[in-house]
Amino acid sequence: MTTFLRARNDEQRAERRRAILATAATMLTEAPVAHLTLNELSRRVGLAKSNVLKYFESREAVLLELGTTEMDAWAVDLERALAPLDPQQPADERAAALTEAVVSTLAARPMLCDLLSAQAAVLEHNISTELALRFKRATAANYQVLLGIVLGALPELGDEGAATFVATAGIMAGATWTHAHPAEAIRAAYQADPALGPLQVSFDRTLRRTLDATLHGLLPR
Repeated sequence: MTTFLRARNDEQRAERRRAILATAATMLTEAPVAHLTLNELSRRVGLAKSNVLKYFESREAVLLELGTTEMDAWAVDLERALAPLDPQQPADERAAALTEAVVSTLAARPMLCDLLSAQAAVLEHNISTELALRFKRATAANYQVLLGIVLGALPELGDEGAATFVATAGIMAGATWTHAHPAEAIRAAYQADPALGPLQVSFDRTLRRTLDATLHGLLPR
């Protein structure tokens, strides 16, 4: 834990924000979003809770900013994963490669998937209109980047199809992550009764099948 002196200029205030975000990110490698509390974050970062609230209006504000950073980084990962794709390949092969790139890059970012799983139901509550505008504008900018990446890989989708695919990928990543990482009692129930096996969800397999089916329905016949 680091104890900070009072921030006296813009650079010091920016450093406080970076420290808070970095500490929250570290905490999310140790426990899910639901377990991150403002009290523990304050303790870990070495600031009073009231001081943390000078930099972020709520716990949700910290996590939404982390989510924005993670989404930006994921777009870079996805573009890199699709870079070797040959535009001369048949559309169905490029569609399969697109699905695989999306699934593998999302699976490599568990923090992003966990944040997506909590976004609409939890993180977008207890925030001001000003924060909501800032977050959604950043999301819209990232969305446009992702649309460009998807259309670059599979232009046959068109703008509307690419938009549907990007939205489906984000929504399903969050929903699938939640079900693939159930609470301890549910995991224990699965272990206790093998007959419950069909109810268990695999993140990679479920997301891959969903995105494959989505692309199959969106591509021109």
